[in-house]
Amino acid sequence: MIEGVSITPLRQIQNENGKVMHMIRVDSPLFTQFGEIYFSCTYPKKIKAWKRHKEMRLNCVVLQGKIKFVLYDDRENSQSKGCIQEIVMCPENYFLLTVPPLIWTGFTCMGDDMAILANCASIPHRTEEVEVRSFDDPAIPYSWSNIK
Repeated sequence: MIEGVSITPLRQIQNENGKVMHMIRVDSPLFTQFGEIYFSCTYPKKIKAWKRHKEMRLNCVVLQGKIKFVLYDDRENSQSKGCIQEIVMCPENYFLLTVPPLIWTGFTCMGDDMAILANCASIPHRTEEVEVRSFDDPAIPYSWSNIK
């Protein structure tokens, strides 16, 4: 695992009317502060990469579909510097992915239907706070060529 990243199993409460999918609570040790919640909808085999937030802490779940979430750590003083981590996220394997600032992130929708990722971000989005690179930037040693 990349240093500072955590995966927390979450509950889904189902009944005959549907279900409730837990995400994060104010009394969780992972909760730092509330910035905004947004939903990123991704079409099959499309890639949303790469982003690195300078301040924002991500708290992500996948509500629909299946997503391959990829992390790359190039932080100078990190124990996991140079590491890549792939995580498959979906409602059938439901968990909260918490990513600290300064980790490169990207994801792709796997399967044939649109996927929806929710992020409860620690701060509101600000353009100057995020760094963006192309999905095929050679500075990040990862290939998205094996998307299924």
